[in-house]
Amino acid sequence: MLEKLKYFFKEFLPEVKGEWKKVTRPNRREVVQTTAVVVVTSFIFAVYLWLADFVIRWAYEGMFKILGL
Repeated sequence: MLEKLKYFFKEFLPEVKGEWKKVTRPNRREVVQTTAVVVVTSFIFAVYLWLADFVIRWAYEGMFKILGL
């Protein structure tokens, strides 16, 4: 148990600190741009799925009308 604590404080935490310094964070402009891309893409997929649902439902109902069910 003591060895694990010693490893944690003497090796692991300094390594984490060193890696943390290498991390780059996006600036405000990058965050706004990527958020806009996500929102626009989500909207496009929503419209596509709505349209696909509409066409499939229309074809399904038409098939049942033709078959008389």
